[in-house]
Amino acid sequence: MDKNKIFSIIVEQIYIVCPNLVGTPIDPNDQMSELGIDSVDRQEIIILVLEVIGLELPMVQLHGPKNLGELADLLFIKCGA
Repeated sequence: MDKNKIFSIIVEQIYIVCPNLVGTPIDPNDQMSELGIDSVDRQEIIILVLEVIGLELPMVQLHGPKNLGELADLLFIKCGA
């Protein structure tokens, strides 16, 4: 699975959890908070993304990315680890 596919999965899950954002262009430089996604929805999105890509990670390992592109990069690295 490549970084672009992981980013696409993140966007798909954002649209599922936050249907009000459907149709809103989402860029790798976007932050979930800038899109109006609250902390509960952010956690749900990350859990769903992990399920879709088949990773089991503690949430603490996913802190640090500043935007969606960095989150996709981190998940890509974790997929290969």
